[in-house]
Amino acid sequence: MLRDTIKAAQVTAMKAGDKTRLAAVRLILAKLKDKDIELRTVSAQPDDDVLVVDVLQKMAKQRRESITMFEQGGRLELAEVEKSELAVIEEFLPGQLSEDETKAAIAAIIAETGAESIKDMGKVVAALKAAHGTQLDMSKASGLVKAALG
Repeated sequence: MLRDTIKAAQVTAMKAGDKTRLAAVRLILAKLKDKDIELRTVSAQPDDDVLVVDVLQKMAKQRRESITMFEQGGRLELAEVEKSELAVIEEFLPGQLSEDETKAAIAAIIAETGAESIKDMGKVVAALKAAHGTQLDMSKASGLVKAALG
C-alpha cells in the first residue's frame, strides 16, 4: 500500500537525517490524517490507495501554483522550498500519462461514449477520471477533452 511506503520513507528520512525530506513526508502524512478524519462520517470509504493518490495530487497542484506565484513575486527562496516538497510528493505518485497517451485515452473514451459536442464533456471527463484518474492531472485533461470535443 502507498500509505505504508510513505511511512517507511519517513523512517528512512529520520535515520538518514534528511530534514527537508522528513518535513515533506511528515506534511504528506499530516494531510492524509486530516483526510482520514474528514472521512470518518462517510459511509462508503474509498480505496486507501485511491485516497492517498487523490491527496498527493492535490498537494502537488498546490505546490505548482505556489511555485508560480513565488517566482512571479521574486521570492525564489520560497519557490525552492516548494520545489523540494513537490519532488518528494511526486515520488509517491504513480506514473503520469504523457500528453499523447492522454489524447489517445480521450479519443478512445469519446468513441466509446459516442460523445459528439461540448455538451458531452461531463460524460467524457467522468469516464476518463474513472479509467485513468490516478494517472492524470484532471485540470489539464479536461482542457484536452474540451479541445477534442470543440
